[in-house]
Amino acid sequence: CVTLDVQAACRVTTVTQELLKEGFHRDLLVKVELGEDAGGCAVAAQMRLPPGIYVDPYELATLQQHNLTKAVLSPDAIDVEAPEYVARDLVLLLFLERDARCPRCFRAALPVHARYHRPAEGTGEALVVLESPEVLLCCCHSHLSAECWEPAEVDTPCSSDNTSPCQWHRTKHRPTYEGSMLRVPVGLREHSSLVCALTLLTTGLCSGLILAAACKYGHFS
Repeated sequence: CVTLDVQAACRVTTVTQELLKEGFHRDLLVKVELGEDAGGCAVAAQMRLPPGIYVDPYELATLQQHNLTKAVLSPDAIDVEAPEYVARDLVLLLFLERDARCPRCFRAALPVHARYHRPAEGTGEALVVLESPEVLLCCCHSHLSAECWEPAEVDTPCSSDNTSPCQWHRTKHRPTYEGSMLRVPVGLREHSSLVCALTLLTTGLCSGLILAAACKYGHFS
């Protein structure tokens, strides 16, 4: 009976995420509707990005300088040129802004980029599954119900204006959220011989043209 009362008191928090645009360069839109009022609390979405997708730290720094978004990446040193098969997971803490039309609604968007994958057999695309984020609250001046929220291990201040440590909390009774799926174009292994042959032919032809031009118009002492 007590368990039922606790679950009834903990209203469901809903999370939706969308990958906007097409191709390798997308926008990740995260929207959260809390089950209870979070006046005075900072709201963030914590997510784990698989190796097939990444956030450009230089692009993120530019966006934060213009107050267009706020997020924390771990690790903060990212090889943006690495392919998917040598990259590793990233942890992203994305701070959400309150939606003026809905007192319990928060949202934020952030550019993300797909990595190149190995060529595949029989299919021209790879699937990158983006799990649903975990909703975190940081209430420095108010209290959350202990039945619905528990402390989370997040070593980040509540906001850029407050550098002192603040305790983040996550929902105890986490609802089932749906993840997103990104389809990344990849090459076909059966085309590898043709691609290699055309690459060598093109490289040899261009090298020959450059050498011929250098011999014809160059001045050698």
